[in-house]
Amino acid sequence: MKFGLDLPNMRECSDPRLLAELAHEAEESGWDGVFIFDSLYSSSWSTEGGGPPPTADPWISLAAMAAATERVRLGPMIAPLSRHKPWKLARETVTLDHLSNGRLTLPVGLGSVEDGGYRNVGEELDRRKRAQMLDESLAILDGLWSGEPFSFRGEYYNVEEMTFLPKPVQSPRIPVWVVGAWPREKSMRRAIRWDGILPVVMPPGSTAAQPDPAESGRKIAEYGLALDITPAQVAEIRDYIERERESTAPFDIVLEGFSSGSRPEQAAETLAEYAQAGATWWVEAIWSWLYLPPHDVERMRRRIRQGPPRAE
Repeated sequence: MKFGLDLPNMRECSDPRLLAELAHEAEESGWDGVFIFDSLYSSSWSTEGGGPPPTADPWISLAAMAAATERVRLGPMIAPLSRHKPWKLARETVTLDHLSNGRLTLPVGLGSVEDGGYRNVGEELDRRKRAQMLDESLAILDGLWSGEPFSFRGEYYNVEEMTFLPKPVQSPRIPVWVVGAWPREKSMRRAIRWDGILPVVMPPGSTAAQPDPAESGRKIAEYGLALDITPAQVAEIRDYIERERESTAPFDIVLEGFSSGSRPEQAAETLAEYAQAGATWWVEAIWSWLYLPPHDVERMRRRIRQGPPRAE
């Protein structure tokens, strides 16, 4: 299992130089990846006075993080593709892949329409339409990354023949992780076509999973970590992937949650069950309520320096 961090890009963490420093400290402390929010204007993270939150551009921040590191994987968590022009994103991601010497991963999904980058500027809010835009965008990214002549006609995007050079450093492409709603067939089918899944367990009739901070606190006290999926559910997802996925290329199952840096042995023991069930990445949600209010940077630094909950 590999271990990553998910950092915010707003409020106290809205300085790309700070994000680069934190990425460098994460690399020095044994983490395998550093990811940041792809957020433009998250009013729910507003300042104590109620004003808009200072926010750093995620892509420029990732460039600074790439220049400050040598080993860790980098990427947005997550890129909501329906508000990105896919050809512009293709150029940005290839450039980042070269800048980082092939360390970029692209986690993608529908995103949250609560971000002002949707609601405040007239982006598409309908979930089904955004899902189709996600599918079309992924097809365009894959085609442009190929470095071969490529054209596309869809309901939302059209591309006249173009050849994007250079190709990514990574082959056959930049790895793409897709948010997948388990056990929803259409969402899972989308995810397994790519290179990894960020699984979200969806209760019947719900449109989004709602983590309970109090329950997370109880789990951390008992198990050393908290996340909203069980090892049995991870095993079900792994079995589904092995049964339904056509490609035999490596495929990641990526979990995100919170762990106690002061109880690494207990957290590592719990995570071993998830690794046995098929999980390949643990991403520490260092932006979480554990580090509020609003973002306690020094506490975040301490958690980063404690290192990942890795078994010896």
